[in-house]
Amino acid sequence: MTSPQPLIRNISDTARWVAIYRARESERPDAVFRDPLARRLAGERGEQIAASIQFAEKNAWSFIARTWIIDKVINEQVAQGMDLVVNLAAGLDTRPYRLPLPASLRWVEVDLPPLIAYKEQVLAGEKPVCRLERVALDLADRAGRTGLFARLAGSARRALIVTEGLLIYLTADEVAAMASDLAAQPRFERWIIDLTTPALLQMLQKNMASLSQAGSPLTFAPAEGTAFFERSGWKPLEVHSFLHVAAKLGRLSWFLRLLTTLFPSQRPNPKRPWGGIVLLGRT
Repeated sequence: MTSPQPLIRNISDTARWVAIYRARESERPDAVFRDPLARRLAGERGEQIAASIQFAEKNAWSFIARTWIIDKVINEQVAQGMDLVVNLAAGLDTRPYRLPLPASLRWVEVDLPPLIAYKEQVLAGEKPVCRLERVALDLADRAGRTGLFARLAGSARRALIVTEGLLIYLTADEVAAMASDLAAQPRFERWIIDLTTPALLQMLQKNMASLSQAGSPLTFAPAEGTAFFERSGWKPLEVHSFLHVAAKLGRLSWFLRLLTTLFPSQRPNPKRPWGGIVLLGRT
């Protein structure tokens, strides 16, 4: 007898999983954002993956907070003059379809070839609100990505980079190399990352072991926090805690809301579980 296929077969399946949380939020009467394409992209497998990871189910507020705050930061940065958004490991993100972006904005999504092919198939009949380009590329191919970065920078005035849900799957050396490659392009002015403390990483590794079993281990959580990126040419401009954002959105239990009053700072503390979004600028 053959063993049943695991729900998470590879890193691309995590995109289906995350899309489910966007779909569920969108279906709430008090939704803080709307993503009408999320459920179609997630499919039945996305729902099955979400149901199998109970720790994430109990903390779904963090996915909602992450989506909402990145939406907000992107809108603000575009309003301030960014003419190019580069979404690395874009997964099943649908922001070029659902955010109020100018038609002149250029948006480039980069991800693995099979995921790009799937996304193009599912969204074939949909029209983005801005100029959308998709690039099929394994970002582990450093020569390929540096060539892409140079090409994109050459056709932009001011660019915003987004790496939502990517860095935590990389090693520290891989993140440092990515940061240096991005910093090598002067027109890459801003970079949105999500960041985790070592204390939270340990909790995630313990409670979401299925990711490691599928070959997608959670790895990156620098003890020095945002200072990790300064050696590669980046400094923090904004820091947003998922917990505090979720409290603002009304997505927390009373106990978690209490924690935001006990720990009012949004800055990461390596000794405490913390996850959030950081907007980086060039040093």
